[in-house]
Order: sequence, then structure tokens, then C-alpha cells
Amino acid sequence: MRISEINRKTAETDIKLSLNIDGSGASKINSGSGMLDHMLTLFARHGCFDLDIECKGDIEVDFHHTAEDIGICLGRAFREASGDRAGICRYGSIALPMDEVLILAAVDFSGRSYFYTDAAFATEKIGEFDTELVSEFFIAFAREAGVTLHLRMLSGGNSHHLAEGMFKAAARALRAALEADPRVSGIPSTKGTL
Repeated sequence: MRISEINRKTAETDIKLSLNIDGSGASKINSGSGMLDHMLTLFARHGCFDLDIECKGDIEVDFHHTAEDIGICLGRAFREASGDRAGICRYGSIALPMDEVLILAAVDFSGRSYFYTDAAFATEKIGEFDTELVSEFFIAFAREAGVTLHLRMLSGGNSHHLAEGMFKAAARALRAALEADPRVSGIPSTKGTL
């Protein structure tokens, strides 16, 4: 079973996270940010990942440390739970519509950390959540997971829809990349390692 538990405590956040890659999409998220909770809940559901996150962060400052540090922990959990990545598809992609928004997500479980987005939010905030934190979350996630992740905005509009489309698309692409490929034996790389 591909599972991981991550505990991380700093002067800014205290995070307990558990992940089951082969779950059903069940989640229990408490980040201190209603918007981030919503995004992580739909991330779990659309990826069919079981995900529990409890975070106590310095949200009296803002949500920056909380979003970034949850991204760090979730990335570490994916790296740990995916093991040596033998037998996986390795690549996953989707073009995901969210009303007027269309997101292209592509991921490679390459062992090389990289994140790119051209998403342009129409507003600086969604409620109390700074929209720039969506990228901060995914930068931290990709770095710690050891994945290359691209989230391209093919069309945009409402900031909430854009953030939601990015999280859903990332989850669906990750799910596809982590599926077992019955035609692959061993590591899906000519190098023999990822």
C-alpha cells in the first residue's frame, strides 16, 4: 500500500499529514484557511487520494507559511508513498474545464523538481486567501515531491474557478501518472532510476 505520514513542526507551523495514494478520495482537512481547506478537499477527491491534514499555523500574520508548509509536507508524502516508482505510468496530463476556466495540467514523476504556471488571477485575494499562494503551494509541492508539474491557463476568468481548476487538474494528472502500467516492469526510465 502506498501510504505516508509526515509530521513537521517549525516556529511558523505544526503540521500532521497522512496520505494514501490508492484511496477513495476521503479527506479531513483543517489548515486554518477555509479556501485552502476547500482546495485540498477537492484535490483529494479528484485524485482519489485519502488525505488528512491538521495544521496550526501563524495565520494571524497571513496564510503564506501555512500554504507553503502544507505544500512541503504533501510533496514529501507523495515522494515517500510513491517509493521507487516502479511500474507506474510516470506521466499524466489533463485538460480540465471549470466553467469559463480551462487548465492544462501535465506531470512527470521524474525525480526532477520543477513547477511552471502562467495562471493570471483576476484578483489578489479569494476571500482572505492571497491568490499568489496557489503558486507558492505548488512550488513547494513540486520541489519536495520530485516532480515536474506544469499548470497552464488556456482560458481564465473568475479567481475561485481558476484556483479550483488548478487543484483539480493537478490531482487528476498526478492520479494518472501514479497509476500502474501493466506493460512496464521496473522503473519507467532508460536511466533505471527516477
